[in-house]
Amino acid sequence: MSIFAALQMTSGPDVAANLAAAGSLIDAAAGAGAAVVLLPENFNFIGRRDSDKREVAEAFASGPTQDFLAEAATRNKVWIIGGTQPLRSAEPGARVTNTCLVYDASGRCVSRYDKIHLFDVDVPGKPGETYRESAHVQPGKDVVLVDTPAGRVGLSVCYDMRFPELYRKLSAAGAEILVMPAAFTVPTGRAHWETLLRARAIENLCYVAAAAQSGLHPNGRETYGDTLIIDWWGRIATRLPRGAGFVSADIDRDAIAKGRADFPALANRVLHC
Repeated sequence: MSIFAALQMTSGPDVAANLAAAGSLIDAAAGAGAAVVLLPENFNFIGRRDSDKREVAEAFASGPTQDFLAEAATRNKVWIIGGTQPLRSAEPGARVTNTCLVYDASGRCVSRYDKIHLFDVDVPGKPGETYRESAHVQPGKDVVLVDTPAGRVGLSVCYDMRFPELYRKLSAAGAEILVMPAAFTVPTGRAHWETLLRARAIENLCYVAAAAQSGLHPNGRETYGDTLIIDWWGRIATRLPRGAGFVSADIDRDAIAKGRADFPALANRVLHC
């Protein structure tokens, strides 16, 4: 078994401060024995305006946030699934991508996932609280898995969790762990966060790790928190409801294999339906 850790943060517009906070949490999780560490969505930057992410976006394979992730992985000898950060795109109009990068324990970037489903929503119960992620973010297209010391990981981000078709593709391709770094709003978090995460675990017989943003950010918006690791049977292994910190849990790949053999829901699917 390998220990998987998920971090919870309250990021703001100061990239250096966010990286320092993330670094301390990565060090602590690695010190507690984690082999793989997951960061939340937007861990390096939550601006005062949605458009501010364009100003801090890095070119792929170059920039302070990517250097930080590589160095933290190397220093701690852990794999890091880097939540998300904005990267420059080649698209006319200069939208960025909301990108999750994965680094191995030698500091090498081994995988990239660009968030597919973008959060264009008027938040229920919050008049005037409107999100248009697509105004500044170019959506991704590719379904991405990566082999890590803890198991085969299917990458996704936040709003993706509402679209089960993505996770069917990931589990069909052999995912054992589904990761969902997030910055969920409070109303939608209170209503659906745990339910959606447990559903994705149960229907795919996969572990689910969700690293969250938590609390009030300098832009005035509040995120829900409740970082969770859920096992392949839908049981909550560990959680951090609010505040900065981390949680960790053992990933038992033998238990996943036995569970899938004993309860063969994945084998019984009719994929063309």
